[in-house]
Amino acid sequence: MKIKKFIGLFAATACLSIAAYASLAQAPQKMPENKLVATTAKPIQWSYEGETGPNKWANLDPSFSMCANGKEQSPIDIELEDVKLDKSIGDIKINYQPTIFTIMNNGHTIQANDVSRKNSILIDGDEYTLLQMHFHTPSEHKINEQHYAMEGHFIHENSEGKRAVLAVLIEAGNENRALAEMWSKLPPKVTEADIPLNNAIDLANLLPDDKKVFRYSGSLTTPPCSEGIKWSVLEQNIEMSQEQIDAFSAIFPHNNRPIQPLNNREVLKMP
Repeated sequence: MKIKKFIGLFAATACLSIAAYASLAQAPQKMPENKLVATTAKPIQWSYEGETGPNKWANLDPSFSMCANGKEQSPIDIELEDVKLDKSIGDIKINYQPTIFTIMNNGHTIQANDVSRKNSILIDGDEYTLLQMHFHTPSEHKINEQHYAMEGHFIHENSEGKRAVLAVLIEAGNENRALAEMWSKLPPKVTEADIPLNNAIDLANLLPDDKKVFRYSGSLTTPPCSEGIKWSVLEQNIEMSQEQIDAFSAIFPHNNRPIQPLNNREVLKMP
């Protein structure tokens, strides 16, 4: 009798052990907390033409949906007769100084990065720090339906992570000496590391003498086309030599987003 009870107990224990092992094998295994799992996520590929061009951006990834569904997108055509004079918008204070930049080719433009965090603009009493500047050809914004040869964007961010862009339109003319060294080192292919410049770029000399701007609420002109960007487009353009314009165009023949609908937005300027 005792032998039968022992055999029964042994069989029951064995069955429980097998069931527990099967359950453990099927369950997802938790990685030790001190183990790092490598991610292989690739950046979303987009471009300025073809199947990954501007009219396809919103289809490339759900995070790009604003590129098609946004109502305050950039760039725009600034029709001078429709610009509204508004004393309440205040002036923009530009606090720039000579700065050492590093440059890179990110596959979409040539970008100059400012790691100093010493340059800023003041808009409506809020300070935005300069992060980087980059360029487009032809210009992204139009004035009275006319493109300029190029356009430069100075990208700023405030303490809350909100963006403000100061844009300058560029036409062919005299050599732009403020950008001479940068232009002599334009990387023709995507860079893996930033290229340091030896000399400081005098940002104040890079801007036009007249600092009056057109202001409007818009978006990033590249995916994900996020809105809520404060745009300030300088009325007066600057110049680059045709050789400088051609040097950039040889790398990026066109890297401008098409004009977006104004959708009842107002473009403002000081009287």
